[in-house]
Amino acid sequence: MADQTADIRRKLTTIFCADVQGYSALVERDEVGTVTRLKQYREVMTDLINRHHGRVINTWGDGLLAEFGSPVEAVFCAVEVQRRIATRNAEEPTLPPMQFRIGINLGDVMLDGSDIYGEGVNIAARLESLADPGGICISGTVFEQVRKKLDIGFDFLGPREIKNIAEPVAAYRVLLGGQAAATPRPRADQPEAGAGDLEIGFAKWKRHAWRFGVLSVFLLLINLLTSPGALWFYWPMLGFALFLLMRFPAGIDPRRLWPKRRNP
Repeated sequence: MADQTADIRRKLTTIFCADVQGYSALVERDEVGTVTRLKQYREVMTDLINRHHGRVINTWGDGLLAEFGSPVEAVFCAVEVQRRIATRNAEEPTLPPMQFRIGINLGDVMLDGSDIYGEGVNIAARLESLADPGGICISGTVFEQVRKKLDIGFDFLGPREIKNIAEPVAAYRVLLGGQAAATPRPRADQPEAGAGDLEIGFAKWKRHAWRFGVLSVFLLLINLLTSPGALWFYWPMLGFALFLLMRFPAGIDPRRLWPKRRNP
């Protein structure tokens, strides 16, 4: 039997996935009007994709799948799409806004004629579901390519689990307000991009570790004040030790796990 995998073609590309937030509710309210507006907005999106040297691969229902040779062009296009659609929505204040969510990923895909499949597409679709209405969510692979090339800001959302994908995927929200952020900082309760599994686990637990410390110190004080001649603080001491281990695990710089003070 011939090896069918030899016939599979692959390539690295930037996947752009979009759909309409709350499309079913819009259709239920005004089916004809919603479908008409969807076609108009999709024409706007398709025109911008072509201008940025992208290619629309497929459309279904309220969704659209496209690819770009450049992550920079893909993100630049997505920003223009959201701003153009926001302007169109503002011009029709009597109608409920039609807002798209966009997910962008740079990954390996399989080719089947003009269609693309595989893990790279699945990640883009998942990122799209994480995006805010009227927003854009990109993967860490895209962020690394665009962070110094576009005058926009990014917000690190942390590593996200993707169905059927073994490793968590770093996700970033694109800030459309015009803020520039060459090196965006992760939230205090999230590990930095590229963090290992050990650091990710401790970063999740450290948010609650201070409770162990406070309780342990409180019980130790009670022990010392009420029974100075007898130490019954064995079991609470385990909680205090756990607190210290969570804060300063071996092999991890404690400065990366301890929340940084922010100037007012």
